[in-house]
Amino acid sequence: MFERFGDLPLHVLVIHLTVVLLPVAALTGIVFAVVPRWRRLLRWPALVLGVGTVVCAYVAKKSGEAFVTAVPTLAKAVALHEKRGNLLFWYCLIFAVVAVAAFLLLRERDGRTGTSRPLELLTQAAVVVVGVLVIWQTVRTGDAGARAVWEGQLPK
Repeated sequence: MFERFGDLPLHVLVIHLTVVLLPVAALTGIVFAVVPRWRRLLRWPALVLGVGTVVCAYVAKKSGEAFVTAVPTLAKAVALHEKRGNLLFWYCLIFAVVAVAAFLLLRERDGRTGTSRPLELLTQAAVVVVGVLVIWQTVRTGDAGARAVWEGQLPK
């Protein structure tokens, strides 16, 4: 199921979406959490993108595993990439939970969230911290994958 899309390995296609979607989702969630006047506009996009990170990371993870199964000689070269990708999936799962919590707790009503100030601050902090972790781990994972594929192949 996760091996191919047409004649291309699915992982090669999915990673491009992942590298774009995860940071966009994290930044959308962060702005939603820390900029109250934009909450009405970003409430649904933050939720959909937050949950979408899990789906995207899962498909990238499974398609990567299928790719290595199809080309076993890659296993050693992509070990670090795979390890970082597994961690990224867990960060995305946590981010999705935090995005759902923010969606529910930071809902504006008459200019106020209806949530106690400490809970609002805790929710904001969680979105920011986990969002930054998702961006950071996306860059690290992509870098490890790119190095595994291109190391020593590019002219200097």
